[in-house]
Amino acid sequence: MFDIGFAELALLMLIGLLVLGPERLPRVARTLGLYLRKARNAWGNVKQSIEAELDADELRKALSQVQEQTKSAGEDLKSTLEAEIPFTAGEPESKPGDERPAPSRSKSISNSPANDND
Repeated sequence: MFDIGFAELALLMLIGLLVLGPERLPRVARTLGLYLRKARNAWGNVKQSIEAELDADELRKALSQVQEQTKSAGEDLKSTLEAEIPFTAGEPESKPGDERPAPSRSKSISNSPANDND
């Protein structure tokens, strides 16, 4: 952060001792430490929220890309199906020989015996 070596720090402590005196120096140092700790925590919170916002932005971009890929794949599939199975407006969807009989039940529910175990 700051390029302060031991010699500069010792000089600052000596000046603080001379200016503040031995009675007020511990209280001022404690208060200064408290404010530095609060500043670090605030900076950490700001940094964390920025990183979370960047992560959310990256996720939004990835989701957008996936949506675009899905949309283009759907359009490709639709165009392929339309090319393979051409339908015209007047043409019926199935030919008369292509009809399949509807499946019928061999037994109906009304014809089955009732179970009375009273």
